[in-house]
Amino acid sequence: MARIIKTQNTARMTRVIAAMRSMHGLPEPSPTRSLSKADAVDGLEDASDAYRESIRLCFLIYDVARLHRSAYDDFMRPLGINRLQWSILAELSRHDGMVQAKLAVMLDIKKTQVGVMLNKLESEGWVERRDDPLDKRVKRVYLVRPAHHIIHQMSVLAGQFGNRILGSLSAGQRKELGSMLAMVKHDMVALGVSPGDDDD
Repeated sequence: MARIIKTQNTARMTRVIAAMRSMHGLPEPSPTRSLSKADAVDGLEDASDAYRESIRLCFLIYDVARLHRSAYDDFMRPLGINRLQWSILAELSRHDGMVQAKLAVMLDIKKTQVGVMLNKLESEGWVERRDDPLDKRVKRVYLVRPAHHIIHQMSVLAGQFGNRILGSLSAGQRKELGSMLAMVKHDMVALGVSPGDDDD
């Protein structure tokens, strides 16, 4: 699972860098060799300082996201659930009764992966799938009462985790960081980087 997610994230970063090259009128790297981080930052003699800084920040965002996933997994391990399981439960806590296919899109993973994990969650008594009343071909996913307890535990741990990793930032800095990341997310969506891109 971790390898699949890492591959998906690497593919997205590659598309972002390619789009940035296009916007700045820079040539594509040779297809005969891979582009390392050092090549991306130091090997572009014709790139502006602003462009170099953009690439550095892109890799920093990628590294922070990777470390966040790993640290969050460790933090949630005492609950006995993996990342995909708590992602599904968290999403359903906000949108209970979501269509199974939509759940895959929202979590940015393949439909088959969601199906396998829902089978496990259903066997453990945390979720149940029901036919859509208007379309029997569609399955909707609902939380079962025992799941609410573990979701509460997840919320407590998530709050503790957030305070740990953001402890060096003031309330104002956290708000500013959130606003800037929202802007970056908006621009990435504008480039065509959206949930479900790697479901094919």
